[in-house]
Amino acid sequence: MAVEDTQPLISHLIELRKRLLNSIISVLVIFIVLVFFANDIYQLVSAPLIKQLPAGASMIATDVASPFFTPIKLTMMVSVFVAAPLLLYQVWAFIAPALYKHERRLMVPLLVSSSLLFYLGMAFAYFVVFPLAFGFFAKTAPAGVLIATDISNYLNFVMALFMAFGVAFEVPVAIILLCWSGVTTPEDLRKKRPYVLVGAFVVGMLLTPPDVFSQTLLAIPMYLLFEVGVFCARFYVGKRRPAAAEEDEGEEEPPAS
Repeated sequence: MAVEDTQPLISHLIELRKRLLNSIISVLVIFIVLVFFANDIYQLVSAPLIKQLPAGASMIATDVASPFFTPIKLTMMVSVFVAAPLLLYQVWAFIAPALYKHERRLMVPLLVSSSLLFYLGMAFAYFVVFPLAFGFFAKTAPAGVLIATDISNYLNFVMALFMAFGVAFEVPVAIILLCWSGVTTPEDLRKKRPYVLVGAFVVGMLLTPPDVFSQTLLAIPMYLLFEVGVFCARFYVGKRRPAAAEEDEGEEEPPAS
């Protein structure tokens, strides 16, 4: 009996190891392809700040090795971002055998949309938020202060904003999952719209520079994405129960992976 219980656990661990190795290999392959363009990638990411710097100002490197390691570090992060769909596929391949057919049909659109929304959030930060934020910082510098941003500190700053906006744009997926799992319902969420609106502006205040424009630029998309999530959640909740009831008649538990 103990051996029978151990075999499924070992098979799951082997499958998990396989998926982790596939994920690591995917990131490494993309990194090897992109590492030759590491400096070009950093120039692309730093362009929104450089365009806003006053005449005579430039970025600096305060550490001897940072001109080499900072672009490499950025390239590794970019490799992870580029490999995100592949990483999500590995997660999907690991959990799919344990799901019902109707659950697999519902999860695939969520995995695709979560990747697209994450990229959309990063693009919104780069093309809309960065120019406004860096323009605000450059114009508010005290007289006589020369702006010279360290390249390593800049990388940490923009990566934090990329992650913040990427995750913030996942609001519809999070709402759909909450409604689909029964934690809440679209009707309950509609009743909480005023609180959600205030919460969106609070999040915008915490994640963006201290000016009204950039705070609003995050808060408004978050609230609109909340409405999109509530709207789409109706279809997932409506499909979940009939499909689950229909399949439960034929099978008592999900298939073993």
